[in-house]
Amino acid sequence: MDNSSTLIRNGSFLLFGVVFGFLLSRAGATDPALIASLLLFENLHLLWVIATAVGVGAVLNFLAKQLKWRGVASGQPISFPHKPFVRALIPGALLFGVGWGLTGVCPGTAPAMLGEGQWFVGVILIGIVAGTWLVGFIHHIQIKRQVQSRNMTAANR
Repeated sequence: MDNSSTLIRNGSFLLFGVVFGFLLSRAGATDPALIASLLLFENLHLLWVIATAVGVGAVLNFLAKQLKWRGVASGQPISFPHKPFVRALIPGALLFGVGWGLTGVCPGTAPAMLGEGQWFVGVILIGIVAGTWLVGFIHHIQIKRQVQSRNMTAANR
């Protein structure tokens, strides 16, 4: 890929991100008070926004499968591989929910909130990055131990 096509691709992604962030802001998804009221089932406005997004995504996924769409950047057919259930993700999912509930900030909307000038989100983004790094680090150690265990088992044969 040459520099001009990389610039166009990255510019397209940036534009998409800015438009998406604007839409999140307009929907109220960047308002911690509105997020808290959703999680307390006091105001379900954001629930309908999320339900609409899921519905649009489901229709687009169906169309992509039926019409055999191709990726814009790669030109390769879009695939939908099955991902198995992974028990190890449960603690992370619980931590995600607790963090969302305590801060009123969904990690997906945090960059849009920062774009709105809600500077407190910077601290939350640092926590998101640190938590993501920690999970990757722990996963790396686990894989390393598995490889060492296999090597030891193979050496003992």
